[in-house]
Amino acid sequence: MPPELRFIFDTNTIVSAVLLKSSVPRQAFDLAIQLGKLLVSSATIEELNEVLRRKGFDKYVLEEERIEFLTALVREAILVEVTENINECRDPKDDKFLELAVSGKAACIVSGDADLISLHPFRGILVLTPRQFLDYSWDELADRTRTRE
Repeated sequence: MPPELRFIFDTNTIVSAVLLKSSVPRQAFDLAIQLGKLLVSSATIEELNEVLRRKGFDKYVLEEERIEFLTALVREAILVEVTENINECRDPKDDKFLELAVSGKAACIVSGDADLISLHPFRGILVLTPRQFLDYSWDELADRTRTRE
């Protein structure tokens, strides 16, 4: 049996998935849940919680629904303890996603952030936009994951 695929979605991609239910980020998020497991860390949860509580998003989705989404995500995702400090992204705030990916043995980081995308691949971990994630060959990804274990 192939190993479970593990995915990381950056904060902006998750927020887009929450706010825009038929968006490409939401389609990628839903596909990731079908294919494997999402990874989170204390740092990524903290950032996502802060962003999802912003009142400006109320016109799209009520705060209560956003927090319900976050609660379900945390319940279903794998909480990873970060074991390596990484300082390699042009935007230091994005290093937490690289740390999570390495510590959690992720197959892929899904992001629309140019600072993260520019690192593709990062230590053998794919860094894809939501569209690229949807278009990716999953047999190939499973093979890549298998060879890293």
